[in-house]
Amino acid sequence: MVAGSRYLVVGCGGIGGIVAAGLLHQGLDVTPLSKNELIADAINLAGIRTLGEQSLGTLHTTARSSLDDKAAPFDYVLLCTQPPAVEEATRQVLGHLADDGRVVVLQNGLCELRVAEIVGAARVIGGVVAWGASMVEPGVYDRTSSGGFTLGRLEGGRDERLEALATVLEGIGPVSISDNLLGARWSKLAINCAISALGTVGGERLGVLMRKRWVRRLALEIMSEAVEVARAEGVALEKVSGTLDLDWLALTPSERAAGLGSAGLVAKHALLLAVGTRYRRLRSSMLRAIERGRPPAVDFLNGEVVDRGAAHGIATPVNAALREAVWAIAKHEQKASLPTLRALYEQTMKRLATSTAPPVSVPPSAEPPSAEAPSPPTEEGPLEPPAEPAGDPQEPPPPSP
Repeated sequence: MVAGSRYLVVGCGGIGGIVAAGLLHQGLDVTPLSKNELIADAINLAGIRTLGEQSLGTLHTTARSSLDDKAAPFDYVLLCTQPPAVEEATRQVLGHLADDGRVVVLQNGLCELRVAEIVGAARVIGGVVAWGASMVEPGVYDRTSSGGFTLGRLEGGRDERLEALATVLEGIGPVSISDNLLGARWSKLAINCAISALGTVGGERLGVLMRKRWVRRLALEIMSEAVEVARAEGVALEKVSGTLDLDWLALTPSERAAGLGSAGLVAKHALLLAVGTRYRRLRSSMLRAIERGRPPAVDFLNGEVVDRGAAHGIATPVNAALREAVWAIAKHEQKASLPTLRALYEQTMKRLATSTAPPVSVPPSAEPPSAEAPSPPTEEGPLEPPAEPAGDPQEPPPPSP
């Protein structure tokens, strides 16, 4: 690592709390920063307290709710806020970044591109987080799943700062460095657009949702739109967890035309059903944000697909409908429920049936994943106890409606 490096962790929710704890556990110079004074006060009073099988115990430090102008510069600023706060947070800490420092982006979405417009692409390191955590109460954190990080630079390649960061983050989880950061980001974005938005509008955990054939079809349509936009952006998608190929998962023209006779569509339904069974307790972090009175991050997920698709002349009606529905729920104009999601499904399927837009085309290199359900991109919240008994019978994976 770079000797004497100073780390600023911005945002002390689940991910930020565990990251700060992991760095402190290594004896590093770490300052947690939270605008929420309740969180900062709790940390200052009793330390960062970690729970569960992967607990690091209690780590004592001094948290800040704001930074003094006289504070020494930081070599690494790790952004762990919710996506809607990322640009404001970047501007607020920019003056505290060392001249050769780096801003590390750990949010979901394509936040590296937004941060790069403020600090410059060369000073940005992206970090795809493949584990989950929750803040049980102010200053108390539970890491809910294992996993590591994928790090990379927007410009590709490696430098001393990136290598040093990878070394210290190994103390939290396995680290891989990618020369295709945007490929990793877009793959995770495609899946997050489905998991988070469907969970928000449907109001249920992943297991309940993925047992329904029409929900799985919606998920496939969401990801197919994201894949098409990513290709238009010139992005080569990376496999998720080394196994899940989004190029393969996107619907093909032949699958849409074959309907009940498509073996490929049956396989894709089966994969989503397996993921839903394995991660049946997963609940949307956007829904929790709405329940807490916070703005949902849908503009940074489905909204990215819609807006970037529009710039390329690509229609994305399913992602657009989901963005509208999430905001309607946030404004209390609609209720998060399965009937609300079903109505959206029927509306978008009619729209797709009359659409003249060209269907998604899949590169010949796309291959089906292994039979084991891959780890989905994690959401920050806990894997809460399932609403349904773990032994519920599972619907077989039927083809598309």
